[in-house]
Amino acid sequence: MIAPVARVSRLAVTPSGATVGERAIPEETPVAIVHNGSTYAVMMATPADLEDFGYGFSLTEGVIDSLADVQSIETLEFEDEAGVLGVEVRLWLDEARAGQMVARRRQIAGPTGCGLCGVESLELAVKPARTVADGARFTATEISRAVASLPPAQVLNHQTRAVHAAAFWEPAAGLVAVREDVGRHNALDKLVGHLVREGHAAGGGVVLLTSRVSIEMVQKTAMLGASVLVAVSAPTALALRTAEKAGITLVAIARDDGFEVFTHPHRIVLDGAEKERIAHVG
Repeated sequence: MIAPVARVSRLAVTPSGATVGERAIPEETPVAIVHNGSTYAVMMATPADLEDFGYGFSLTEGVIDSLADVQSIETLEFEDEAGVLGVEVRLWLDEARAGQMVARRRQIAGPTGCGLCGVESLELAVKPARTVADGARFTATEISRAVASLPPAQVLNHQTRAVHAAAFWEPAAGLVAVREDVGRHNALDKLVGHLVREGHAAGGGVVLLTSRVSIEMVQKTAMLGASVLVAVSAPTALALRTAEKAGITLVAIARDDGFEVFTHPHRIVLDGAEKERIAHVG
């Protein structure tokens, strides 16, 4: 198995001098998602939790609607002539879903190398997110607890200081799951795949991100069915508009000293003192 972390030699230079030693760094591996023998996408990813990644990516991209669409899944490592390691995550879909996948791929006008081309592809890039159910409400204290619980659970990041995390938190259970990856989208896809494979409903918890919030992160959260998304960094304007339309409460810039609520604030319950401060500012 390809290890998710490598140890490399390095020369550390500081004002007090230079020292030779080692540092742990994350592995970055090409991972191909293959549906019924056809490569759908290739991403650079951390080689860990790749079956979760295969399911989660297929779900958030709309290739499948549920695990029932997948007949089997396997991961295979390979090495090319240049010695570059990679992984294929192979999913075999039922015939009906495979036919729909082929039709969907035909909407992408142009080769993969040129990115998204044509009107159809632009529409796919900014497609509306799925509307979520109302879901649970959370106190400001609970949001702060959720944010504080994530850093200690970031095992790969503790070693490397170079990977993103996506997690799911519930008031009663705390952190239900954490997934890490060099790619923020990959980390969220891995989390989605894990929760769906476990049959864990998302309406009663909070999705946590260590990254900024772009439209794709909102779209993927909506596909999971979570109604509250909390991130340590800022959102884009398009992500806010998408979250507003999807019914998602988007909380961002969540740090030790507080957070900011941008959409659907009714799910964040404030205590009396916080309400008074809002009234005073107003």
